Amino acid sequence: MIGLGTYSFFWQFSSLAAEPLTLADMLRRTRELDVDLFQICDYPQLLNYSTAEVRELRGVADDLGIQLELGTRGVLSDHLTSYLSLAETLGATVVRSMINAADHTPSLAEAESLLRTALPAYEGAGVTLALETYEQISSRDLVSLVEAVASPRLGICLDPANSVAALENPIDVIDRCAPYVANIHSKDFAFTRRGGWVGFTLEGVPLGTGLLDYDYLLEKVRPEERGINQIIEHWLPLGETIEDTIALENTWNTSNLHYLRSK
Repeated sequence: MIGLGTYSFFWQFSSLAAEPLTLADMLRRTRELDVDLFQICDYPQLLNYSTAEVRELRGVADDLGIQLELGTRGVLSDHLTSYLSLAETLGATVVRSMINAADHTPSLAEAESLLRTALPAYEGAGVTLALETYEQISSRDLVSLVEAVASPRLGICLDPANSVAALENPIDVIDRCAPYVANIHSKDFAFTRRGGWVGFTLEGVPLGTGLLDYDYLLEKVRPEERGINQIIEHWLPLGETIEDTIALENTWNTSNLHYLRSK
């Protein structure tokens, strides 16, 4: 299934927007684009919601016919338990996370121990924890961690663009992670020369116009066959005005949906 998420509306719910979108607003925008899936990713305010507020959000999603997923950062057992509770209330069957959080950077051995503590509850609830590929942890180490824990509810959230900053070739990341992928963050990227031709800038571009070979990703991962959701994200830099940036963000959402649907 193709989905949108908070990173699809990054500038529209930022404090720079004249009227920042709420989660309910983003769900309504998602429905307007005829999309049935939304990932609430890296939205820590959700932990401050009361039980009634979480249930109200679930009600909005249900009324709109939208399936929810969650995303957070870190592998501390208590934190993962909190997100499992949110997932159960929201009807989410996927929680994306990262090994490191702002206040905790465990060793691989510590991360393995923490995951072993948290995952039995995920297994019992039928919720999958998907650890994202990114530059702070090599894809080789991430795969080794997933293999060591060996839980049927632990997988990888594949985002090859993130690993470029660690000089990992996206093709290598796709090949290495493909058997363990449980979620996909779909975004394209390109390098452009900086002013004066001194160095490069790595930025997002609409899907199909950059350096990511998405056809190869689809061939190796087979998301439709395996029931793996593809969540659209952007690396869209702030333009001259927030209004122009938001307009472009909406254009990218439309074009990226068209691209994925064409596949």
